[in-house]
Amino acid sequence: MSDRRTTFSIEVFPPKNDTPVESIYSTLDGLSGIAPDFISCTYGAGGNGTKNATIDICRVISENYHIPSVAHLTCVNSAREDIDEVIAQLRENHIDSVLALRGDRNPNIEPKDDFHHASELIAYLRENAPELHISAACYPETHVDSRSAVTDIYYMKEKESCGAERFISQLFFNNDDYYEFLEKTQIAGIKSPIEAGIMPVTSKKSVMRMISICGASLPKKLTRILNKYEDDPESLREAGIAYAIGQISDLIANDVDGIHLYAMNKPDIAQQIYSAVRNQLSSRPSRARVQLLREPRTVNAQI
Repeated sequence: MSDRRTTFSIEVFPPKNDTPVESIYSTLDGLSGIAPDFISCTYGAGGNGTKNATIDICRVISENYHIPSVAHLTCVNSAREDIDEVIAQLRENHIDSVLALRGDRNPNIEPKDDFHHASELIAYLRENAPELHISAACYPETHVDSRSAVTDIYYMKEKESCGAERFISQLFFNNDDYYEFLEKTQIAGIKSPIEAGIMPVTSKKSVMRMISICGASLPKKLTRILNKYEDDPESLREAGIAYAIGQISDLIANDVDGIHLYAMNKPDIAQQIYSAVRNQLSSRPSRARVQLLREPRTVNAQI
């Protein structure tokens, strides 16, 4: 058995544009009792102008709640000068960790041509902001735009070569798919920690929408749950949380590097899940795998 503790982190997202950013505080209040290894904050679908909110929220997470924060950063709708501006804002707000993503094109925003892939953003950040800790995304069931699983692993390896220090996976519902994916990354020589992305299912409509976007598959067991309780929201919520707890418990038992919970800004769900797996998580006392999110990067003075 490994003596490395499985990390536990949580994703939040900024309030909608017509909602004050301060409304996130109630979510953060609920998550602070968990004391996750870090909280990441999304950039906003399609680059919808929430980047300042993302940075503001990450600053609050770090300064007010004393929890390491990771700011999502997309590039497909950004020029180099846009990324330079974000780097300056990150420095101004003392945020030293990002999740570098390609992102989705927004039909309401004129596309830019400086960055076509996340690996290009990672390389640019490593050159122009060497103090940053850079995480990247990975896809256990292959990115929807990828030609094949082999190509997908190739791009993951390229992200690591460009400077990604950690990976956070797209959501998945079948742990066997994830274990097969990990085997492929090992064969490819990928050495960075990989966190398993888990989203508790509490609504059939929302999970079907997510699946249509990311291409994740539904195991028969989860399909039966959705069909049986689709008209019984309370039972579906409890069954979906129980399913996520089962996934996480199995992943921890198999010594995965980390769990990244897509809690959809619902701290009560995150608390319920964390309470169920807390003892398993605490059985591995080493915090070595999360030091990159807590300690400043050492930068060569010549850079």
